[in-house]
Amino acid sequence: MREYLVFQLYGPLSAWGDIAVGETRPADLAPSKSAVLGLIAAALGLRRPDTTADESQRRQWEAEHLALAEGYGMAAKITLPGLPLTDYHTAQVPSSGSGRNRKVFATRRDELTWMPRHELNTILSRRDYRQDAYAGIALWAREGAPYPLQTLHDRLLAPEFVLYLGRKSCPLALPLNPGIRTADGIEAALDGYGLAQAVKGVIDDRDLSAIKRHLDESKPILCWDSDAETSLEKELTVSRRDLPTSRRRWQFAVREECRAHHTTGAAT
Repeated sequence: MREYLVFQLYGPLSAWGDIAVGETRPADLAPSKSAVLGLIAAALGLRRPDTTADESQRRQWEAEHLALAEGYGMAAKITLPGLPLTDYHTAQVPSSGSGRNRKVFATRRDELTWMPRHELNTILSRRDYRQDAYAGIALWAREGAPYPLQTLHDRLLAPEFVLYLGRKSCPLALPLNPGIRTADGIEAALDGYGLAQAVKGVIDDRDLSAIKRHLDESKPILCWDSDAETSLEKELTVSRRDLPTSRRRWQFAVREECRAHHTTGAAT
């Protein structure tokens, strides 16, 4: 038996970042651990170390974020994976040159005024999102965890900073509804914690029945850290670079995430 902090993540758009190369910003199916830890840090009021020029303050804030990354295990239950959405942006940039002629621009204004506007190049960037996705999250404390789960629970009810689902353009559409549970494994902790329960009393019975029918036909995906207590046999192991090693330099280590389908308690 283990104690868990469970809460829900739902919004019209979410963006769980993956490795981003060049002009593409992909989004994973499952919430990334770095994003969930960032949400917890925002609720606690922890500031990012790259937002201050004070070196001692930077080191302190960096240590606080690393303690969060090392102190908690995570599991996620993807009840609704949502539909993919791609947003495209265009931006004008000058040619940077090469060799001795390479030009370095200090500001965005310099980029746009260095040459005539008609000579600027246009680049296309792509950002991926998930629409109408719902996930339940379970966290457990490891040895040396900086905060008890009850403290995290209380801060999620009254967060210091605005919380969002991966990107600032992705606000929450339902309360986090956090709870503390003692359960025999992550399946028991997350079973019965789903969308139908979350919207009960908010929408009418006919719409609620439609949601339950849809969830009855779904096959939720359970994702978990390697030290999770579970009776599930993993179907897949995914290597995700979402374990923060430096919030200051925006660096992340590889985390092995196990995944399997799980049907018990899917509709509740």
